[in-house]
Amino acid sequence: MVTGGAGFLGSFVVEKISQNHRVFVPRSKNFDLTQKLEVERLFSTIKPDVVIHLAAKVGGIGANRENPGKFFYDNVMMGINLVEASRIYGVDKFIHIGTVCSYPKYCEVPFKEDDLWNGYPEETNAPYGIAKKTIMTMLEAYRDQYGLKSMVLLPVNLYGPRDNFNEDSSHVIPALIKRFYQAKNNGDRIVKCWGDGSASREFLYVKDAADAISRAVDSNIENPIPINLGGSGEITIKRLVQIISEHVGYDGKIEWDDSMPNGQPRRCLDGSRAKDLLGWESRTNFIDGIRETIRWYIQNGS
Repeated sequence: MVTGGAGFLGSFVVEKISQNHRVFVPRSKNFDLTQKLEVERLFSTIKPDVVIHLAAKVGGIGANRENPGKFFYDNVMMGINLVEASRIYGVDKFIHIGTVCSYPKYCEVPFKEDDLWNGYPEETNAPYGIAKKTIMTMLEAYRDQYGLKSMVLLPVNLYGPRDNFNEDSSHVIPALIKRFYQAKNNGDRIVKCWGDGSASREFLYVKDAADAISRAVDSNIENPIPINLGGSGEITIKRLVQIISEHVGYDGKIEWDDSMPNGQPRRCLDGSRAKDLLGWESRTNFIDGIRETIRWYIQNGS
């Protein structure tokens, strides 16, 4: 069972693991995962052997600032209900997809899994990040008391075809692609971007992330130690803006609004544990991934 299997990452995960496994994707219109009785109904109906928990209430800096309570409640309740049901119904393995937002705001780069609890997350991401860490703690407790087998994967910021391009809830790459593409088509001579461009991020192509999750399903790992899923290396937001504007074909002026937040100062993961335990590392060149994402947006999302 893949929660969130109809979403951005989930759709690629389902395509990948369906090659070797029978997959069920619960839809939110049929099962509200924040409600205990709904989750119990789901498990009693489907009786899954493996649960991959991808469903999340998530967005960029703006969405996080506007919905901190909902992001915390929905994410923590979905996780709690699913883990408890997995215990009750004897699931063989629970795979929890966490988030890079769980790391401390000021963390030595590249982030190592052992540093996860060494500080408070960046404030705008904290409700979402802490909700995901709460489920990690629950999985550790359920392993110790009930023997529930599980894994925890922590992907860095994802991007790629089928991403969310809604300006009210999208992450930075789809938001910038849409903004610059529309500015080009409208003949706008200025595009304003949040912050000062100094913050850095790392990005993981969605198909690479799906490959890592597929490997987790078939691995013999049964312990919820966190495993980073890193991407193509650290890049500043200013450089990211330059790359996207160039490949969209926008030739106007870029202005930075430093009255708006930068978010976490730096974000880049140490991927050695994933390589050691899963034999996995990101393979998609960043520029190639950006081109493919822009191409998909122009064909489908504009």
